[in-house]
Amino acid sequence: MVVQLSRLTQGIPSTLLRLLVLAMLRGAGKHDYDASNSLLRQYDFIVVGSGSAGGVVAARLAEVSSWQVLLLEAGGPPPPESTVPAYNIALLGSDVDWNYRTVPQKHGLRGFVNHTGHFPLGRVLGGTSTINWLLYVRGNRRDYDNWETMGNPGWSYRDVLKYFRKAEDYRGTRNIQTASQYHGRGGPLVVEDKTWGAPVTNAILRAGLQLGYDVIDANGPEQIGFTIPDLTTRDGRRGSTAVTYIQPASSSRPNLHVAFNSHVTQILFGENKRAIGVRFEHHGEVRTVLARREVVVSAGVVGSPQLLMVSGVGPAQHLRQHGIPVVQDLPGVGENLQDHLAVFGLTWTLNKGVSSNLLRLASPSHIKNYVHNNQGPLTSPVGIEVVAWSPAAEGDPLWPEVEYLFSSLTLALDYGLTLASAAGFRRDLFKTYFKSIKGQEGMSIYPALLRPKSRGTIRLRSRRPKDPPLIDPNYLSHPDDVTALIRGIRFALSVGNTSALREEHGARFHDQVLPGCEREAPGSDSYWSCYIRHMVSSAYHPAGSCKMGPSSDPLSVVDHTLRVRGVSGLRVVDASIMPVVASGNTNAAVIMIGEKAADDIKKDWGASIQSL
Repeated sequence: MVVQLSRLTQGIPSTLLRLLVLAMLRGAGKHDYDASNSLLRQYDFIVVGSGSAGGVVAARLAEVSSWQVLLLEAGGPPPPESTVPAYNIALLGSDVDWNYRTVPQKHGLRGFVNHTGHFPLGRVLGGTSTINWLLYVRGNRRDYDNWETMGNPGWSYRDVLKYFRKAEDYRGTRNIQTASQYHGRGGPLVVEDKTWGAPVTNAILRAGLQLGYDVIDANGPEQIGFTIPDLTTRDGRRGSTAVTYIQPASSSRPNLHVAFNSHVTQILFGENKRAIGVRFEHHGEVRTVLARREVVVSAGVVGSPQLLMVSGVGPAQHLRQHGIPVVQDLPGVGENLQDHLAVFGLTWTLNKGVSSNLLRLASPSHIKNYVHNNQGPLTSPVGIEVVAWSPAAEGDPLWPEVEYLFSSLTLALDYGLTLASAAGFRRDLFKTYFKSIKGQEGMSIYPALLRPKSRGTIRLRSRRPKDPPLIDPNYLSHPDDVTALIRGIRFALSVGNTSALREEHGARFHDQVLPGCEREAPGSDSYWSCYIRHMVSSAYHPAGSCKMGPSSDPLSVVDHTLRVRGVSGLRVVDASIMPVVASGNTNAAVIMIGEKAADDIKKDWGASIQSL
């Protein structure tokens, strides 16, 4: 969420970076489970997409030894640098990212080139869990109770907590008081403490205490407060679903086949609109594989609606515009797109030595410490120190409306050499706004809107499956989103003004007037509204484009067991099914969705499931 920092490593050729990591980590990047050239003609289940949900579903279905399961992934195996948490900066915008961009936004992104934003999603085994910032945040209990209230039985917090716990192997030490009730032990997904932080970290926690906010377990009973985030790492190394679910399952279960570089281009339907298989491209060759029981689409918030539509399932008028024969008219496919919105650019300078320094990543001493002890700054995503949630101004105060990411980096740290273009800012805006603090150490606070009212769409660019679709999040189209983010900015300013930061570490807010907002009174609501429309972009948590809902909801795409409406033998299992995006980083919630969906599928086909 900090920014697209991948260009920071452009001075280091990718091959050299990978050689460095391979030297650091013996065996990193090796794989021997690609079944692309030895596939069966038919499987019981075909899972499309190996991300945070698809990898879970495939691994869990393969627990039934009599079922043959195929997992198709458009990308390749995780690159070796993905193993090191701090090297995630080399992954965004790389060849393991789909590198999607939004269409130009009417209501926002005015400070970004062409009013468009990067929309990163993983194109690699493990999907976005292989390129993300590794924060383990489940969201708020009220998110899931709300899902059930919206007509989705079985999705209340009480129902889904057991699946969060089933997935988790909690090895943290900070949340011992809540661990037994809210955390799991022995699951595939290792969750650890973030063990390294910049010196400013504890001051941020003290700032929260000075404002009356406790240090909390963000995945415990309530969410309002400050915390050092838990990470999905195992002994300081990335714990993507590729590492935690797919690799162990494929090495121990011969009934699970994994095919890399297999881009699914069509779902095949037989009589009575039943999904009977898929067509995919593998190194230029078009191949077909059939499913005896079901096809499970876990291609993500962009890929799942796109695949449904090019296969004839979606808004009939839109499909006909592209000459696609309609299998099932489902108006909700590609609708209801949501994303957490983050305010970029809120910056404080600090005394020298208390924030992060990017050069530490290449320090021989830190590399040695990481290789031999699994310790040091390489164990954590770059710059992430603290996460916090503030109460909602309206409704239930314990259901937060804004999340705050505290980073020990500023966007001007590198003198504008790489970060400006990496973030996508207009060069003229960046140069003027950050000119006075270039190269200075400091921190940034990113308020992120958790429950946006704006809704966008995924639409086909053409009928060709490999053409990137049109992604229109429709950011800031609802005025309430701007109002909520203004409250978030004011809260961030109050944190930066505490004595813990101001007096102890010399925190000074960068109060330069943003270019384009000169006509507004600095600090007024109208100024911050202008600032938001220039400086807000994605927090990288899209959801909702294949909405789960009851049959009475005209935009519902799947039912509460994630079966696609109007057809049979087909489910969607990923973040696209969220009726409303969860109040936190979405990776943990999507893994939970995969766990629950696997049990629902097993139940429907008469297989035994683990008691929870």
